[in-house]
Amino acid sequence: MNINKSNILSNICYTELVYERINKKLKIHFSNSEIEELIYKIISETDYTCFERIGKNIYVTNFENQIRVTINLNTYRIITVDRVAKS
Repeated sequence: MNINKSNILSNICYTELVYERINKKLKIHFSNSEIEELIYKIISETDYTCFERIGKNIYVTNFENQIRVTINLNTYRIITVDRVAKS
C-alpha cells in the first residue's frame, strides 16, 4: 500500500456538512478550525500501519484517540469520523 501521509495532510479539505457530522458523531461542539486542527493532529500522529485503503477511501484509525477518519483518496475530502474501541 502506497499512502503518502504528507500529501494527505497538505491537500485535506472539508465540506460544511462534514463539520456538523464530526461534531455529532464525536459528541463535541468544536468550531470548524478546531475540527481541522483535531483531524490534522490525528492524521499526523497516526502510524502508517493504521492507514488502510479500501476502494476509493483511506481509513486512518488512531486507537489512542479512539477515532477513525475516512478520507476520499481522489479529493482528500474528509467524509466522516467514527469512534473506535481501544485495542
